[in-house]
Amino acid sequence: MNADPTLLGTVEDVSGASIRIKLGQGTVSGLSFIEGQSYRVGQVGGFVRIPLGFVNLYGVISQVGASAVPERLAETEQHGNRWMTVQLVGEGHPATGFDRGISQFPTVGDSAHLVTEYDLRTIYGRPQDPRFVQVGRLASANSIPALVEIDKLVTRHSAVVGTTGSGKSTTVAGLLAALSESSLYPSARILVIDIHGEYGKALSDRAAVFRINPDRSRGERPLYIPYWAMTVDELLPITLGSIENVGDRGHVIDLITELKAVALKKWPRTGVTVDGISVDNPVPFSIHKFWFDLHCEMRATHYVREGEPQSRDTWALELDAAQKPVQAGDAMKVTPPRFYPPKDTKGDPEKIRLSRSNLAISRNVDALGSKLRDTRFDFLLRPGPYRPDEEGKVEKDLDDLLSEWLGEIRPISILDLSGIPPAIQSEIVGSVLRITYDALFWARNLPEGGRERPLLIVLEEAHAYLDEKQIASVSVRRIAKEGRKYGIGMMLVSQRPAEIHQTILSQCGTIFALRLSNSVDRGHVKGAASDNLEGLFSMLPVLRTGEAIIVGEAVNLPIRTLIDRPNSRRRPDSADPKVVASGSPDEGYESPGGWNQERGPSDYAEAVEVWRRQDPRSRRVLQEVENVKEGMEDNYRNQKEES
Repeated sequence: MNADPTLLGTVEDVSGASIRIKLGQGTVSGLSFIEGQSYRVGQVGGFVRIPLGFVNLYGVISQVGASAVPERLAETEQHGNRWMTVQLVGEGHPATGFDRGISQFPTVGDSAHLVTEYDLRTIYGRPQDPRFVQVGRLASANSIPALVEIDKLVTRHSAVVGTTGSGKSTTVAGLLAALSESSLYPSARILVIDIHGEYGKALSDRAAVFRINPDRSRGERPLYIPYWAMTVDELLPITLGSIENVGDRGHVIDLITELKAVALKKWPRTGVTVDGISVDNPVPFSIHKFWFDLHCEMRATHYVREGEPQSRDTWALELDAAQKPVQAGDAMKVTPPRFYPPKDTKGDPEKIRLSRSNLAISRNVDALGSKLRDTRFDFLLRPGPYRPDEEGKVEKDLDDLLSEWLGEIRPISILDLSGIPPAIQSEIVGSVLRITYDALFWARNLPEGGRERPLLIVLEEAHAYLDEKQIASVSVRRIAKEGRKYGIGMMLVSQRPAEIHQTILSQCGTIFALRLSNSVDRGHVKGAASDNLEGLFSMLPVLRTGEAIIVGEAVNLPIRTLIDRPNSRRRPDSADPKVVASGSPDEGYESPGGWNQERGPSDYAEAVEVWRRQDPRSRRVLQEVENVKEGMEDNYRNQKEES
């Protein structure tokens, strides 16, 4: 038997950061007890320590058994199953503690030891340190908390990946709850892009939730995304669609720029002048007037009189019996004028001709008119207090919007995009991220900038809008490449990492890999990881629910950890429905769901009602919301009368 119970064997082969260790004859495989603690010897994902004088090298076991034998010894080695392959990841110094990276390498004959609980505590630090946040406990040592370094988690970006049902959303909810703990991080600033509406309930006590159809009884706020804060490349695909002709596109850009200049001249705004304005300046303008002017430019007919130029005064509006316009048109109500059809009768002194316009975008303009009338687009094209009137005047400006989004109300802001038309989801996400990035980029030297108060952006279900062809991918790539310098961090959450642009995934310094069964997805995660840990990632298909392998810059060593589950009130709304309910209503089981529960006759009338309303809340819930709203208004009136 070995005199040292931690001794595993000796180093017999060194190839860069990958080394081969031959187990000693006295090394007991399986379970070993050291100072009262049990350790699994030779487990893939376990840790190895190699002493080199005052320095300890640390590595992770990636292969065990015959596959770990060096090729030149594979045929002659008598005990080919007593080998391990280890990937070196860092070193420990008595004075400075643990550091990632290797300054020196072991040599043949150096001893390799099992990493004990004492070593792990030295490596992973203490939970009392505010620089670290606890996400769970080590799978190999349940008494040791799994800690991640907040600085590197936020600014160096991260990804949480795992198949459906692996515990992804619960992991994210637990992380966000820990990062927004007011007693430790009172100035935390987190923006969550939630396309399925899962996190509002889980983080209701510390998050401001913005939804298209807000539940005001739960403190939710209406979501507005002002179209005039978008760049022309973001706005045109949503409003007019594709414009291939360069001349038509140039005319549209000139018209938007002119409308912004006119509005700016009447309602000056600091930071921009009429002479220096461009089409991408976030200056309010009326998209309703924009549509109206384009429509009339292409569709208007005019009375042609010799020597008189075409203008609004020469419109050939259709008149009724009282010689009044049948429909003069209203830009804000999106109603076009009705014109007489063109005519050119020989000898008629008053000819009616079409407007002299070379634009070929009539279908695009009609599509914009339809969207302006579609209530599903109100959050964007009629954005409440951010909606400009016909002259470009707004009640609120972008400083109010940024104040709401970026943590002025609560440390977490959740933009619930579940009610947004799927066809424009990528464009909306890209616009939100670009607006946020630009604001913090230009404010980088101010207290509101990201350098003094970093921002973490969480992108839920990122694979839905981050492939190479989608517009949101452009904004995310910019944040991934440049955000670190300006205090803008990103956390991707996805069940299909293979569908995320590889450039984006490769910039994620820390990866939380939960169970992944698809080999293509595992390949993308292995390619994005900073450490060469192929053996460790081969465990991904067999991880338990809520178990993760964490690798990257926010952890000193790659770790296999059991994620701490938040309590039932803090779990996201992503649990699987119960096909067979456990328990019965008589036993206190609250939900009537399940195939094994008795039901009365079905009535789908309300199902159709909520479908048409595009709001999943039932009549009862809406009535409760209305009652709460009326009660608040009554209290306000009573207080006002008393004062």
